[in-house]
Amino acid sequence: MEFLDISKKPDLTDISSVLEKFRSGELKDGSPITVRGTLHRIKEMSGFAFVIVRSPRLVFQCIWDAEKSQCDIKDFSVEECVEIEGTIIAEPRSRLGFDIHIITMKRLSGRAAVLPVEIGNDRKIEKLNLNTLLDHRVLTLRNPKVRAILKVADGVMYSFRTFLRSEGFTEFVAPKLVRAGAEGGADMFEVDYFGRKAYLDQSPQVYKQMMVGVFGKVFTVGPVFRAEKFSTNRHINEFQGLDLEMGLIDSFEDIMAVEARMFKFMFETLNEQYAPELEMYLGQGKRLPELKTFPKIKFMEAKKLFADAHPGAKGQAALLEPDFAPEEEKWLGDFFNREYGSPIVFVTHYPTVKRPFYTMEDPEDPAYTLSFDMLLNGLEVTTGGQRIHDYEQQVEKMKRRRMNIEDFSDYLTMHKYGMPPHGGLGCSLERITASILGLDTVKRAAAFPRDRDRLNP
Repeated sequence: MEFLDISKKPDLTDISSVLEKFRSGELKDGSPITVRGTLHRIKEMSGFAFVIVRSPRLVFQCIWDAEKSQCDIKDFSVEECVEIEGTIIAEPRSRLGFDIHIITMKRLSGRAAVLPVEIGNDRKIEKLNLNTLLDHRVLTLRNPKVRAILKVADGVMYSFRTFLRSEGFTEFVAPKLVRAGAEGGADMFEVDYFGRKAYLDQSPQVYKQMMVGVFGKVFTVGPVFRAEKFSTNRHINEFQGLDLEMGLIDSFEDIMAVEARMFKFMFETLNEQYAPELEMYLGQGKRLPELKTFPKIKFMEAKKLFADAHPGAKGQAALLEPDFAPEEEKWLGDFFNREYGSPIVFVTHYPTVKRPFYTMEDPEDPAYTLSFDMLLNGLEVTTGGQRIHDYEQQVEKMKRRRMNIEDFSDYLTMHKYGMPPHGGLGCSLERITASILGLDTVKRAAAFPRDRDRLNP
């Protein structure tokens, strides 16, 4: 018998650490170094070659010299994983401030086949048709600019979890196979559950509310399924939901305040820890704005604001609709950004007809609810509000909507045996990421998006 050595080995792919050591002077011009990575691009010249290597976070440049390097660059192809032994040479014109001059290079992977799409050129990747980009997702995700989107999404999830834990929230896992839908609608994927009908969950809502009675403040992160037949740049049929719920609130504005602080923390975290990825989309040296103020406006006031700015048929038609069209959301986002310097605006008191059965109605006007949406750069990324916590009131509203009470017996149990005033919200990871980076579709913000036409890869 032997014992496992669990000591941490040096990470030969950590080029960020190499960069820090070079800038601090720990690694100097001429220092020997060993690194690992993937051959991203090879540009052969007369007697030498520029070898661009991709690490998990950064891309760096190596120089192969026909006379000094003890390997033949023609033996290697892009997308092969290699280990390089070389020398650091200061180079002010290089993105990182240095190049690595190759002494030896050995292949760690099998030989790579010829690529069906070129992934080493950002401009060519950007020109790819979206379907082509997604058809070859296994490869196109390797492109640094494409993968940067998922790195920012990682930062969004990290910020969400880290902030809520600092506020005393507990994370739990909600089931995805359910008997009935939390939204009370028909847009659900039906599955055979050992001879019984079951559905892929369209929201963890009912479970969040149940867990409020356990921990008081909870959150969950996981896939959400919607069998909606939309085919727009705002919709996918499976997205990652970031959901929270909290009890003993005084008002639904308590929830809005938590989200505002969370986004403030998120923007700060992304600026501090995800700057290389942000710069690929915002521009060199650019960062997300500091969030100082958080405007809020009632639904009908926002409608009138849009209508006043669009006199005539368009404005009047907007006033009659119980929800916002994408054009209205975009206009509101631009307005509050321009007038108040805020990329975020909370729209409150949505019409009751457009909110789920568990949403509390406004006591002063039951035609509207104690609910909100948060718009980020003119895109709705969050829906939230206060929930009904009284048993009789909840049953009565479900009956008004002709819902089958038996399907929600477990859900109603928590109301019957006492629930605190509570509320919460749900966000779309893909919408947040797309809005932050200015993407033209949320499909780009999902690693492997699922829409009505796509089930692969």
